[in-house]
Amino acid sequence: MREPSEIKQEISKPVRVFWKVFFCFWGAVVLLILLIYAGLFGKLPSIQELQNPSMMSSSEIYADDGTLMGKFYQKDRINVKYQDISQNIIQALIATEDERFYQHSGIDIKSLMRAIIFLGSEGGASTITQQTAKALLGQESRKSVMRMIEKLKEWIVAIKLERNFTKEEIITLYLNMVNYGDETYGIRNASKTYFQREPSQLSVEESAVLVGLLKGSTRYNPRRNPKAAMARRNTVLEQMVRNNFLDKEKAKALKIQPIELKYLKLDENSGMAPYLREVMREDIKRWCKENINPNTGEPYNMYKDGLKIYTTINPRMQEYAEIAVYRHMQNLQKVFNSQQNIKDGSIWKSKDGKVVLENSIRQTDRWKNMKEDGVSEDEIRKSFMEPVSMKIFAWNEKREKDTLMSPLDSIRYHKQIMQIGLLSVDPMTGEIKAWVGGSNFKRFKFDHANFKTKRQVGSTFKPILYTLGVKNGFKPETILPNGPIDMGGKMITGNGGPMALCLAFSQNPGAVYLINTLGVDKTISFAKECGIRTPIPPYPSIALGSADLSLFEMIQAYTMFPGRGFNVKPYFISRIEDRNGNVLANFRAETKEVISETEAYIMTTMLQGVVNFGTGRALRGAYGISNEVAGKTGTTNDNADGWFIGFSPQLLSGVWVGCDDPFLKMLYTSGGSQMAMPAWAYYYQQVFNDKTLNIDPAARFLAPSSMQNDILFDYNQINTSDEAIPSEGIPLDGKAVEIPISDGSEKVVTESQIFEDPNEEIDVQKNNSNSNKELDVQSNTDSTKKRRSGFIKRMFKRKNQ
Repeated sequence: MREPSEIKQEISKPVRVFWKVFFCFWGAVVLLILLIYAGLFGKLPSIQELQNPSMMSSSEIYADDGTLMGKFYQKDRINVKYQDISQNIIQALIATEDERFYQHSGIDIKSLMRAIIFLGSEGGASTITQQTAKALLGQESRKSVMRMIEKLKEWIVAIKLERNFTKEEIITLYLNMVNYGDETYGIRNASKTYFQREPSQLSVEESAVLVGLLKGSTRYNPRRNPKAAMARRNTVLEQMVRNNFLDKEKAKALKIQPIELKYLKLDENSGMAPYLREVMREDIKRWCKENINPNTGEPYNMYKDGLKIYTTINPRMQEYAEIAVYRHMQNLQKVFNSQQNIKDGSIWKSKDGKVVLENSIRQTDRWKNMKEDGVSEDEIRKSFMEPVSMKIFAWNEKREKDTLMSPLDSIRYHKQIMQIGLLSVDPMTGEIKAWVGGSNFKRFKFDHANFKTKRQVGSTFKPILYTLGVKNGFKPETILPNGPIDMGGKMITGNGGPMALCLAFSQNPGAVYLINTLGVDKTISFAKECGIRTPIPPYPSIALGSADLSLFEMIQAYTMFPGRGFNVKPYFISRIEDRNGNVLANFRAETKEVISETEAYIMTTMLQGVVNFGTGRALRGAYGISNEVAGKTGTTNDNADGWFIGFSPQLLSGVWVGCDDPFLKMLYTSGGSQMAMPAWAYYYQQVFNDKTLNIDPAARFLAPSSMQNDILFDYNQINTSDEAIPSEGIPLDGKAVEIPISDGSEKVVTESQIFEDPNEEIDVQKNNSNSNKELDVQSNTDSTKKRRSGFIKRMFKRKNQ
């Protein structure tokens, strides 16, 4: 029989081992915690950092009526306050994620023990406070040792949060931080993205859907996996019943209802005025660098500081502009596609076509990636010939379609899509009301309304030159000479006549005479005064529009006409606020007087002549614009570019149309009057019909008090034998022709005019039938001549002499 002392020793040995292990374990835990506090495994956030967590908060862009246009973000998040969150979402969150949220102090010991005993099968142990800490720390290691360290750090931060913040502040912080799927962070963005509601407006069932996403933002995404999302929503509703947040019968009724999404994710390709938003991105970046955030002592960050950027864009006018672009461009594209050189692909066999195609191939990711992988050029080119399934741009509702096409054909196809720029401005204030930079932002990022984008302006430059003439004593009735007239050693042919008619019918000799008389340097200097910042080459051909300028600066130059002599620089940002609504900056247009009110009125009346009698008269016929408007068409070499800049007393707008590569040209149109003016007309039709815009369709151009009874030029007394009016067989509006010049000289652009019936819109079938014929304006039939003669009689009410 063993002695009691021996038995005691046998019992005490495992006890001693247990206590050694116990104290060693907890000693190690304490040591680990001390090391974590010391920062050995990464710095813990301070109380100040917890009070001001470094969360990236999206900057929001608003239209002039407060409509959200889009956002700038790296993580799409907008923070809200506790009082702006529906109790439905708070109750759903607590019921599902942390039933004892209001009882524990950051770590729920009861839930922790339950999770250990049942190995997590009866629910997890992580509290909302711990999940908030985890989000703040931004950690998620796959290694078990590191995960244990991370868990200890979460506990430490969770306790800090509970000691320094209220429960309401913690739950608000959590809801503002977490990811709800589709790269959407924070409860406000989630409620707006999935349901188009503010967080305060969320219903019980909507709240249950969003809380359900927290368990798995992909698995339970209601857009991608509606069945799984519905099942998860119903689980959340059951939890709300269990925790007495929801009546059982109401939950039963809600569970059988489908999820009704109103999904709208605003990314860079969607939302209002995407081309303008991309221009704004650079401007806001520049502003942020130049302005210090007093809360951080560092420059503002557009992706982090939650700025509110208010623009001058009017949502309805922007919509009207986009509708006008769609209506016109889908039709014009058909005309372009009907050209024989496009249908048979011969345009790509030209020297320019081959160069553009080769450069485009080498710029693709396909080419670059295959080159990096060591694939030979022959093999790469062969891959460009193999048809693959792809989405391509199309003028349909979705702006794309599925097709089978080779990458090479895809390049050709998208290069042949015609592009457009449309800019609309209040000429008195400079506020930009609508901005369309191209046919489709998702497919074509290049912005044709941007100041940086330059194209040959054609005859839209003539009003600037004519204005300088008026400043120097020329009058609407001043007779300008016939051609041929010398322009830097080149002889320009065409008709002369009264200055008003030369502008109305865009006759080139008059413009050449003016620049020869006034001087090239003086013309360039005046253009700069008018807002043309792009350097203009010092050649006489600028009189005919040979300079490459932007739509933006041409619009600025034209503001002096409806602006009664004042040049106004267009702008699109009205103010910037911080996330709390404090105004950080206000913006207004730069203005200066460049001509007198009298000179502005004289030019306006002559530009009315363009619309009433000249190259823009189709506005009155085919497009039914009876309002008081004025403007100027413009066309460049072989219809590579079509322009129209026009205005009413309260609204100035310009349109450019062409292909990105100028060698792709329209063959059979009346230049700017058919390429660009229809979009302008469709836009103004809608604007004039919308009484809520405060743009008076009956507004008139007001003469200065000193000119109240003056008749500047009586177009109704025109003699049709006047040489400024094109004679029979001389086209009235359209393509420009480049005159061959010697090496080292400047480009010379002249504008001949293809006859256009003012009562006809562009006709796809007519252009298609002519696509295989060379245009011969001298071989008109007698019936065509008779029709033209009738037009002259109708317009001028005089018989031919």
